Amino acid sequence: MLKVGLTGGIASGKSVVGEMFVKLGAHLIHADAIAHALMQPGTPVYAEVVQHFGAGILNPDATVNRARLAEAAFGRPDRATPRRVEELNRIVHPAVVRRQDEWMDQVGRKDPDAITMVEAALILEAGAAPRFQRLVVVTCSPEQRVQRFAERMKIDEAAARQEVTRRMAAQLPDEEKIKAADYVIDNSGSLDNTEKQVREIFQRLKREGESSHGQGI
Repeated sequence: MLKVGLTGGIASGKSVVGEMFVKLGAHLIHADAIAHALMQPGTPVYAEVVQHFGAGILNPDATVNRARLAEAAFGRPDRATPRRVEELNRIVHPAVVRRQDEWMDQVGRKDPDAITMVEAALILEAGAAPRFQRLVVVTCSPEQRVQRFAERMKIDEAAARQEVTRRMAAQLPDEEKIKAADYVIDNSGSLDNTEKQVREIFQRLKREGESSHGQGI
């Protein structure tokens, strides 16, 4: 089994690239989806997050309002407010990592030659890169990042630019991610071009996974 981290800055297209890998045969899990599940009412992570950030982050039905939590963690884009994203990561990250490891182990027991892929925005920032045998970084241009975020969130580009800038402040710049990567996917062109890169990298990952399994690694 080969453990692969898939990362990139906000709105770089990690999820699109991840789905391309899945179609080729990779096993993929989203760190954000794990975190969402771990923050449902009744879970230990939920209790600690609410205790730490206050009931103001909750919806009327007591579920976490992700926009309010992001505002509490990253600060308000329109005013100088303290960033507390490190505090949020300290609460959520260990539980997310445990769930990722459990999932990778389960997949590996069923398929020793599997390519298991974890899509997460903060692999490098959280110091989690050593948990993976290969790291794939997705990049795109700053303007594309803003446009894609605006489309995804259905907001205007000015608001998107503010939010992207705010969130990027908690992430390493692409230049640093690229230095740490085993493979880089430039997602600034057409989808066909991105797919071509994904196919090439997947074939190399398959060969590396089979080689590692054969050597008992």
